[in-house]
Amino acid sequence: MVAKACPFCVLDPARILAEDELTVVYKDGFPVSPGHAVVIPKRHFPTLFDASAEEQHALLQALTKAKTVIDALHHPDGYNIGINQGVAGGQSVPHLHIHVIPRYLGDKADPKGGIRWVLPEKAKYWA
Repeated sequence: MVAKACPFCVLDPARILAEDELTVVYKDGFPVSPGHAVVIPKRHFPTLFDASAEEQHALLQALTKAKTVIDALHHPDGYNIGINQGVAGGQSVPHLHIHVIPRYLGDKADPKGGIRWVLPEKAKYWA
């Protein structure tokens, strides 16, 4: 049986929005909103906790680059930034990637609670 190649270890150059020595800002293949991107470390490892201190710093800098590029191209009104980590956290690709999801006024009737909606029954904590 041949192992499936990691989709974040071999990237389509046409989808790269920015990069540096350690990271890539990449257009998401299944965007949930216009401009959805992922920040990916160039070294293959599964979780943020496996990143070196230098890689963690570079990932934060790349998040800022991603925002700058997305702001210029799409002019969103806000963002959700998240990591699916581990099977229970919904991680489907075992190569760390940080989602940078632009949000637009009106894209959801009531966006209050943001990422808490991954568990809808617990999202509306203010009620």
